[in-house]
Amino acid sequence: MPDAPTRLALRGDLLDFTGTPALDEPASPAVRFRPDHWLLVEDGRIAGALPGPTPPGEDWAREDHRGRLLMPGFIDTHVHCPQLDVIASYGSSLLDWLDTYTFPAEQRFADAAAARAGSALFLDALLAHGTTAAAVYPTVHAGSADALFEAAAARGMRLVTGKVLMDRHAPPALCDDVVGGQADCEALIARWHGRGRAAYAVTVRFAITSTPPQLAMAGGLLRRHPGLYMQTHVAENRDEVRWAAELFPEARSYLDVYHRAGLLDERAILAHGIWLDDTDRALLADTGAHIAHCPTSNLFLGSGLFDWAAAREAGVRVSVATDVGGGTTLSMPRTLAEAYKVQAMQGWRLSAWAALHAATRGAAEALQLGGEIGSLEPGRLADVVAWDWSHGPVAAHRDRLAQAQALHARVFAWMTLADERQVAATWVAGVPRWRRAPDRAPQVAALG
Repeated sequence: MPDAPTRLALRGDLLDFTGTPALDEPASPAVRFRPDHWLLVEDGRIAGALPGPTPPGEDWAREDHRGRLLMPGFIDTHVHCPQLDVIASYGSSLLDWLDTYTFPAEQRFADAAAARAGSALFLDALLAHGTTAAAVYPTVHAGSADALFEAAAARGMRLVTGKVLMDRHAPPALCDDVVGGQADCEALIARWHGRGRAAYAVTVRFAITSTPPQLAMAGGLLRRHPGLYMQTHVAENRDEVRWAAELFPEARSYLDVYHRAGLLDERAILAHGIWLDDTDRALLADTGAHIAHCPTSNLFLGSGLFDWAAAREAGVRVSVATDVGGGTTLSMPRTLAEAYKVQAMQGWRLSAWAALHAATRGAAEALQLGGEIGSLEPGRLADVVAWDWSHGPVAAHRDRLAQAQALHARVFAWMTLADERQVAATWVAGVPRWRRAPDRAPQVAALG
């Protein structure tokens, strides 16, 4: 692991949020932009900021990133580690996608060496894309969760994960049972939950692949271990919704299946949530559970358009997630650009501020981690990324013109055109974990 100086000062244009922006307002008091400032990092935590012409003392190690954007690391609230193998696979809706691509890929993670290699590749790729924390799905194999936790600990990353629970409607090699699944979860919780920056998530694949006894077992884990997360999928695809209704006729809705099992609370992460109604959204608001919106996946699989405005109106928290491999990129700016298009199809113009907030401070708050990550507030861990404002002649030309306009115009152009090629460096708790090669070629290589 690379060493970090006790005191580190990073110079650049600082952007973060002090509150929650409105969905569609380009001018927001929640935006904090400090052009040409030093971000001060002491013992891995943010200590403050100084104007660029007023550098800290000689006892601070300094890195000059003038002309770059310094932001909190992105937080990906729903992504599948083993599905790097199947990203950009052709021609399936959700249920066919699982059978054709996902389940075969996940079976390979039964092998410990494959799980370790896959976890290392995946986490290094996140860092190279400017993402420093994530809620991640491994596979049904306990060893795949161990491998992810170990790899994240080696990189100092905040990770929420847990072995997947599935005991029906999946290949036999990917099915556990209630007794075995519970034993695996209990052992993983004891080994990892609360160790460093690791947190355990009871990971129900989705209601269709769990029997009622397994769902009840998952609810029991949450009751016995306060502070655990729960992650699953809900109402992503209309065929899936119909199937869930057939399997759980006693439930009012797909979401109600999870509520009846005791799985909804303020640490519940539900991916997608496209086909919800007003009663469902009220339940989410009442329980504190939040939706991880996955725009590239929803568009790629043809699942539908998430109604962010309705969720906001109901008081439901929303974060943004890549959902690779149904999602088509680990890049959060590319994902946010697609989120804008999803809302535009429904008559809304999502601001850059609302989008970026949902992948930084908003995601941290939805995960109950606002005191640790998601902003550049003093005391937060220094999960920070340095971004070029542009890459290539077209983006550089657009950026030059946008600088003469309001700040939102420049940031919106950056968000729409940016990708991982613009990540110059990534720090996790003040430790440099990824740097772009001097020739500007994209790299996927951890430091240490």
